[in-house]
Amino acid sequence: MKYLVRDKIFAIGDDYWIEDEDGQQAFLVDGKALRLRDTLEIKDPTGQVLITLRAKMLSLRDTMTIERGDEQLATVRKKRLSLLRNHYRVELAEGTELDVSGRILDREFTIEYDGELLAHISRKWFRVRETYAVNVVREEADTALLIAVAVCVIRMTDKDD
Repeated sequence: MKYLVRDKIFAIGDDYWIEDEDGQQAFLVDGKALRLRDTLEIKDPTGQVLITLRAKMLSLRDTMTIERGDEQLATVRKKRLSLLRNHYRVELAEGTELDVSGRILDREFTIEYDGELLAHISRKWFRVRETYAVNVVREEADTALLIAVAVCVIRMTDKDD
């Protein structure tokens, strides 16, 4: 299923909706402006917090954590040695890793697990410049987690630029 994200709205403190391919509001990204560190909440349409994204304050390289409730789901970091493309590593709490690679500034990248495609993020499907889609390929995948990974990686890349 594809989810539509309007990229231009990314700013600390701004809220924006992510819509499904039928145009229905699927997730609200709620930016928390008055926090010491960059914090976002991903909520369902009823306002329930599904996932919280937090920038780590003291780390050698940019890091964000993805939490569900009081439990940490994942840690997102930029890979150290990546010459040609943006490359991020997502370490899940249970010990597995997701690989995020592609042209992140261009909004053309993938999220994979052990070589298997989980989600494809692309701007190609839309004519509006500030819009991209998160296409969740695997039906049994945790959609909120994959959207959270995409939001984290884009936020970290935009902050570096």
